[in-house]
Amino acid sequence: FVQVVVLAVSIVTIILGLGLGLGLQLESSPVSCRDRCYEPYDFESPGCRCDEQCVANNNCCYDFKDICLQPTETWECTTLRCGEKRISSSNCHCSADCLSAGDCCTNYNIVCNGAKSWVEDSVQLQILYSTLLYFTLMYSTLLYCTLLYSNVLYSTVLYSNGMYSESHGLVDNNMYDPVFDATFGLSNPEKDNPRWYQGQPIWHTAMYQGLRAGTFFWPGSDVAINETFPNLYEKYDGDTGIIVAVVLMLVIYFYFDYRPDFLTLYLEEPDKSGHNYGPVSGGLVSAIQGVDKVMGHLMNGLKQLNLHECINIIVVADHGMAETSCDRTEALQDLVGDVSHLYVTQGPFGRIRAADKTYIKFKCVCVCVQCKKLDQKIKAYLKSHMPKRFHYANNRRIEDVNVLVTSRWLFERCGALTFCSGGNHGYDNDDYSMQAMFLGYGPKFQFQTEVEPFSNIELYNLMCDIMEITPAHNNGSHGSLNHMLRTPPFSPQHPQEQSLPGQCPLATLVPTDPLGCSCPDCGYVTQLRSVNTGTHWRTFAASEKKHLMFGRPRVLQSLSEYCLLHQEGFISAYSRNTHMPLWSSFTAGGSSDPLPGVTEDCLRPDVRIPEDQSPTCDQYTNAGNVTHAFLYPPSLNSTAEEQYDGLILSNVIPMYPEFKKIWQYFQDVLLVKYSSQYNGINVVTGPAFDYNYDGHFDTAEQIQEFVTGTGIPIPTHYFAVVASCLDANRPVTDCAGEFYTISFLLPHRPDNSESCMSNQAESTWVEDLIWFHQSRVMDVEWITGLSFFQDSGRPVPEVLRVKTRPTAAIQRRT
Repeated sequence: FVQVVVLAVSIVTIILGLGLGLGLQLESSPVSCRDRCYEPYDFESPGCRCDEQCVANNNCCYDFKDICLQPTETWECTTLRCGEKRISSSNCHCSADCLSAGDCCTNYNIVCNGAKSWVEDSVQLQILYSTLLYFTLMYSTLLYCTLLYSNVLYSTVLYSNGMYSESHGLVDNNMYDPVFDATFGLSNPEKDNPRWYQGQPIWHTAMYQGLRAGTFFWPGSDVAINETFPNLYEKYDGDTGIIVAVVLMLVIYFYFDYRPDFLTLYLEEPDKSGHNYGPVSGGLVSAIQGVDKVMGHLMNGLKQLNLHECINIIVVADHGMAETSCDRTEALQDLVGDVSHLYVTQGPFGRIRAADKTYIKFKCVCVCVQCKKLDQKIKAYLKSHMPKRFHYANNRRIEDVNVLVTSRWLFERCGALTFCSGGNHGYDNDDYSMQAMFLGYGPKFQFQTEVEPFSNIELYNLMCDIMEITPAHNNGSHGSLNHMLRTPPFSPQHPQEQSLPGQCPLATLVPTDPLGCSCPDCGYVTQLRSVNTGTHWRTFAASEKKHLMFGRPRVLQSLSEYCLLHQEGFISAYSRNTHMPLWSSFTAGGSSDPLPGVTEDCLRPDVRIPEDQSPTCDQYTNAGNVTHAFLYPPSLNSTAEEQYDGLILSNVIPMYPEFKKIWQYFQDVLLVKYSSQYNGINVVTGPAFDYNYDGHFDTAEQIQEFVTGTGIPIPTHYFAVVASCLDANRPVTDCAGEFYTISFLLPHRPDNSESCMSNQAESTWVEDLIWFHQSRVMDVEWITGLSFFQDSGRPVPEVLRVKTRPTAAIQRRT
């Protein structure tokens, strides 16, 4: 036993001795690159090396990569780097003096001083919150930020001026201008030519009002628009790391003399990976993680500079992403045959123009493409026929024929697509996969507030409000996003009415001229007498309370001559200019009972309208392919007698017989359905004239150009604005809270070829077609020159929010 113990002690003694000896040996020879990076190698000094040749010689210190190499390759501090000696080639520093020098890595305080990261310290962040629709996965950092989704513009070019693409001119990444006879593309010199860029970008708006603006890689910022660049800008360089740009932004903010009031940064991810790998893929997950890291650098860097609670930050996407496959394509050649005479823009949205500039048979191209096979995935439109919600027609760079493609499918010329698998965007912007994201953070934003979707064009005005500058003219509605700001600087007002209503008094109960009309029951005068005689002012008040509960539509067209007509079942504004109603407003209860029948072959003059200001029944009898219809549905009555109020010429509108099928189904079936679904509805309907397809009402002179030999102006569209109470438990007649709208701008055409099912019963296709032509209330206002809801009793910003609510946010009830 003693021998064993002695042996054990001896062994321990020997081991300790060797250890101590080695320790003395190591202290005399460097084993670390700490404070030694790239110092000249001393051949007389033993130990490992930290010079540039040590890798090749295989004698670097164990931490050479972590301490000497990584600072030139990464943008983060590690515990090994804290308190380091400065390395001139480092991307950022972790030395003790980096804070005063303003060149610390963004996580310096976190790693080296034990500070909390921006995310960990997020309890007091001024943030907004909503759902994120663009990505399948959410960034972990951005979970702490504003998550809102916005409705994208139809063209997916992000050019920050608050305008639709048809207004600012950048209708696509590749486009042809027939006046310039030139083609714009992201890879050709034309992209640097200012003549393509219309509208005022946000950086110019800031600069013109005395602020400094900077941009990093933002579309259009490296072009001399209006002969002006931003104060600071960088030409796009795909080889420049995005973290480099973030650090440059932070450096700019550190040095006060160069600090801008407005600064942008463009990230090509995750869009690039979304295209390459698709929206549900490991490649996109990796890209999202990378963007998450970039956002972490930015926010931690701002926190390190103590600016994270001073700056207002917006993160926005300009589109979503849908999965595509080479197995899901539709070829134009398969539908029309020879396409050698056509230029075709392929992909998720198609455009077609003639190779021969004199070729004008574009309508033939549309006809040849439409409804050629069952379950066809493409549909061609003349640009004048495009749904108004797209705002994609009024520009010469938009081809005459445009092709809408079903989501996840691709349009090609003749099997010529070279890139078809992965992901793409440019589909109908009401499609769920096309919805974008918006994040807002900063002292001017509301605290932890979820907001409803909004259109991207509204962002320009929002950014101007944040900078407290005046926006240039744009397509947005200033003040519609006031609910996002703590203290909005702008208070919107309703537009001022340009034409006041005149009088159409009841002079007689019996018309002096039947105007070619007849009605089998002459007792119709009873209803007009009850509304328009002795106690009419009391009846008017009750009628307006019921049928104009949100206020009389104001007329914004100048020199418009019209009068208000009160009936028991509806109120209308009759135009002396067009000899038809400007609008008709009525309220339908929540009953789903079938409507009573309408007296056949009954139409009569309105004795309140002078004969020389009224249409005649003879006009419609001799109008050829145009017949008459009713703006207010006479079938929508509570008594059989009440319908006579609707069977009058002042309620008549001109209509193509084929479209009349749509209109009557809408009136007789869908309005009853929606009245039941929404617990009562208030409906305003009317004609619209937009022959030059600019989305705005035509002048009287423009309308007159298209009047047929009958003298009847033919509307290009008919509109309907349907309002209900947002709280479905409250009827529309007792709606004290927020109200809800659905609106439609229905194209008035001689045929129904837009629907491939128009030869079937209306119940199989009309509602789908109507909802495809859904619109914002604001779009209806633009095309009609009317202003709705001015007497609703709600704050103007709330009314604007209702008017500008994107159609993607209004879902059809089943």
